[in-house]
Amino acid sequence: MLTPERHRLILQLLKEKGIIKIQEIMELTCSSESTIRRDLSQLEEQKFLKRIHGGASRLQGKLQEPSMIEKSSKNLHEKQLIAKYAAGLVEEGDCIYLDAGSTIFEMIDSLPNDIVVVTNGFMHLPGLLNKGISTFLIGGFAKQKTNALIGRGALESLEFYRFDKCFMGVNGIHPQFGFTTPDQEEAMVKQKAVFLSREAFVLADSTKFSEISFAKIADIHEASIITNELEEEIGHQYLNRTTIKVVTA
Repeated sequence: MLTPERHRLILQLLKEKGIIKIQEIMELTCSSESTIRRDLSQLEEQKFLKRIHGGASRLQGKLQEPSMIEKSSKNLHEKQLIAKYAAGLVEEGDCIYLDAGSTIFEMIDSLPNDIVVVTNGFMHLPGLLNKGISTFLIGGFAKQKTNALIGRGALESLEFYRFDKCFMGVNGIHPQFGFTTPDQEEAMVKQKAVFLSREAFVLADSTKFSEISFAKIADIHEASIITNELEEEIGHQYLNRTTIKVVTA
């Protein structure tokens, strides 16, 4: 297969799937690993994609925001690994904040029961209540796309609480520009939760690294990161800036 044909195939797969693996492209094109890596490097230089560990992902616009359904269906295994580790950080008696993120949702089944949870994620309620966990849902405007409560009411509600730990999802992680998300109002709620917490944790799969969204949540040093894999070159950018825990199967 000629180079232009491979490039067209790669971009079509990215359009359909959002993320593709090198091994998958090798099999479809009958090409070597070095050839595909070179293709991905060329396409990245042309701003058509972003290289990630073992493959590539589609570039996201700064205001582009996937729905909760879209987010929940992507990288589910990786999210479950990250979420299970994060839930293990929660101790009996903790008061914690759970953001409305899709990876945060995966924490619920593994949480201890004797805790207090405050959340802006109304999708989390059935799981938390089924476990008998004491749960507080903050006020605010219900944003359908992300199943999150945001706005002035959410910020005012949060002022009544203080947390041992908070757990949140983000759309972008960057050593210089920090943690970001497309929606400014969601960013403000996340920012407030970080401020009110003794410890803050960002749960994010490897595709979120080097991404920058529109609204800043916090600087890198303000939260520890839990992820599923991280290329050494990218990891070096965060040395002495924050703590990163890489969770593997």
